[in-house]
Amino acid sequence: MKPENKSLIKALLDNTESLQQDIYDDAEQMLGTVPFILKVMARRPEFMIFSSLKDFYALRPKSLPAKTAELLAVSAAAASGADKCLRVHMAAAAQEGASEDEILDAIFIAALIGQTKVLAAALREFREFEGQSKE
Repeated sequence: MKPENKSLIKALLDNTESLQQDIYDDAEQMLGTVPFILKVMARRPEFMIFSSLKDFYALRPKSLPAKTAELLAVSAAAASGADKCLRVHMAAAAQEGASEDEILDAIFIAALIGQTKVLAAALREFREFEGQSKE
C-alpha cells in the first residue's frame, strides 16, 4: 500500500471513538436501533469502522430510495433466516414509509425464492436418481 494511503487510514483510525459514536448515531437514525453486532465489533475498531461504512453505503445506494433498499434488506433477511436482522429491517422499512403490506410482500417474495431454491436443487437430484433407478 502506498505510504500516503497508509497515512490516510491511520488518520481515520486515530479517531475511532468519534467514528464509532457517529456510526452508532447513524445506525440509530437509519435503523431505529444500534444492532448488537456493532457493539461487539467495536472491540475491534478497525474492523467495525470499515465494515460499518461498507454496510451503510450498501444500505443506502444512490440508485435506490431508502424504502426500496430496506424492503430488499427485509427480503434478504427473511430468505437467509436472519430473524434479528429481519426485525430491524422491517422496522427500518416502516420508518422509511413502507406499509405493512409492502413488508409482507417482501417476505412472501423471499419465501418464493427460498422455496424455488430448495425445489430446484432437490428436483435435479431426484431427476438424476430417477434416471439411475431405471437403468
